[in-house]
Amino acid sequence: MDILDASPIRPTPSMSTTITDSSPPVPALPVATHGTPGRKAVISRDDIIQAALKLVGPHRSVSTLSLREVAREAGIAPNSFYRQFRDMDELAVALIDLAGRSLRRIIGEARHRATGDRSVVRGSIEAFMEQLRADDKMLHILLREGTVGSPAFKAAVERELHFFEEELCVDLIRLAKANGTGLYEPALTAKAITRLVFAMGATAMDLPPDKHDELTQQLALMVRMIVMGTQSLAASDTVRL
Repeated sequence: MDILDASPIRPTPSMSTTITDSSPPVPALPVATHGTPGRKAVISRDDIIQAALKLVGPHRSVSTLSLREVAREAGIAPNSFYRQFRDMDELAVALIDLAGRSLRRIIGEARHRATGDRSVVRGSIEAFMEQLRADDKMLHILLREGTVGSPAFKAAVERELHFFEEELCVDLIRLAKANGTGLYEPALTAKAITRLVFAMGATAMDLPPDKHDELTQQLALMVRMIVMGTQSLAASDTVRL
């Protein structure tokens, strides 16, 4: 909602220029920055989000960002931040939601282009690893905030992981029907794959890029083991743990 600045009331000679008020101070309204070097006159949510994305990375969590730091990167006065976000927690959750949507779209497209179990696994993992090296750093946000962020950040990451699991579960059921194979506990299978991939992705952030191909090979094999295991369990009359 836009904030409109009212015209100030100028004191007249009959008015006292000293006013005593015991109520808490009201935060100053954001003011236009026309003519202020280095600052933008108009700011949007996306401008602030993009500024925050420039500051985070493999070794920098959203939770370590300060409001003033983000405002400076966006080229706005700190008070102007509140036109778009209540606080830094709301900005962080918005970043996590954006990262989750972006990554689900990319990996979902990779899965739907594939036709068989092997190509689905390989294509999805390769898309995931490509995002790890992407300039927009979206995947880094999901991987970092789930372990070092505030409870609100962790809850947002958990919500995004749940979305991944639901979509993967649908694809696993679709492939099992198309290939005539069984699928034991598809929701749990999707959760096992999702949690494994994200755990290995967190490890990959600390590896040099030349090690990513080896990790991709290992991760693809691990996921194949899970898929073959769930197919084997589905084919068994009894399941022993």
